[in-house]
Amino acid sequence: MSVLIIAEAGVNHNSDISLARQLVDAAADAGADWVKFQTFVADKLVTIHAKKADYQNQTSDAGESQHAMIRKLELTREMHEVLIGHCKSREIQFFSTGFDPESIDLLVELGQDSFKIPSGEITNLPYLRHVGQYGKSVILSTGMATIDEIEAALNILEQAGTSRDCITVLHCNTEYPTPMIDVNLRAMLTIRDAFGVQVGYSDHTLGIEVAIAAVALGATVIEKHFTLDRNLPGPDHKASLEPEELKAMVVAIRNIEKAMGDGIKRPSASELKNKPIARKSLVAACVILEGEAFSENNLSVKRPGTGLSPMRWDEIIGRKAPRGFEADELIEL
Repeated sequence: MSVLIIAEAGVNHNSDISLARQLVDAAADAGADWVKFQTFVADKLVTIHAKKADYQNQTSDAGESQHAMIRKLELTREMHEVLIGHCKSREIQFFSTGFDPESIDLLVELGQDSFKIPSGEITNLPYLRHVGQYGKSVILSTGMATIDEIEAALNILEQAGTSRDCITVLHCNTEYPTPMIDVNLRAMLTIRDAFGVQVGYSDHTLGIEVAIAAVALGATVIEKHFTLDRNLPGPDHKASLEPEELKAMVVAIRNIEKAMGDGIKRPSASELKNKPIARKSLVAACVILEGEAFSENNLSVKRPGTGLSPMRWDEIIGRKAPRGFEADELIEL
């Protein structure tokens, strides 16, 4: 199964439909499978008193509240419809994270047949029940979560009607950007082994190497923020890939998929031609007369590997030469 690559446009559209369409184009051009936005209503998501994260203060107006910042980044239903249509024209799957039950319902009305649960909602019991009752496939992010919180969320989703087989759990760290020392990529394997689920990685590090490493470790889904320009205003641009970097990540992941192979150790078709050139054979170390016994003194091992295998050394030692051999001549029996 091919790794699902989700290009996370998120709120990097800055509520500009033209910019959002360009993000769809960039994701499609990069070869991503899905392009993901965020669906929310500020009044349902945060209070007017909610503070912003440190990284948000650094990348947006420190004097405005989280509510004010979020409100400027909403997508209307009409904008969703435009983006869904544009995704179809570019042959890339539209996807969005719904942050509240009403937003989840809207996405269902618009035809979305799977859900993304963001890290901040992993302890939101009524929200989890609402998602779970649809019985659709779910991608669950686990930033800031403990293993017990992940277990509780999985249980709620299952009890509400979503089979565990339909859930992919993403390891994640919600610091933007995530310091390398805090990535803890092996936690993805801990999640897989603890719950028997498909796992993936939602990457907030700078660069592309950690996402690629996650694929090598067994991630089935990779999610990565991208933007058209890291210098644009907004909370998430600074920690996002630019289009050429996104393209490089997709190419690298597809190469890693090919490189992982099937796990069976055997010569590949491409290297078989090198076998007789790189391996060695039993050869005469000097002139050997017919009837003379082969010995450590008159045998050697040299390329090419088109003659008797050196693995037969013990078998050949002491046997009589069936004919005379010149030095460097391949030994025959």
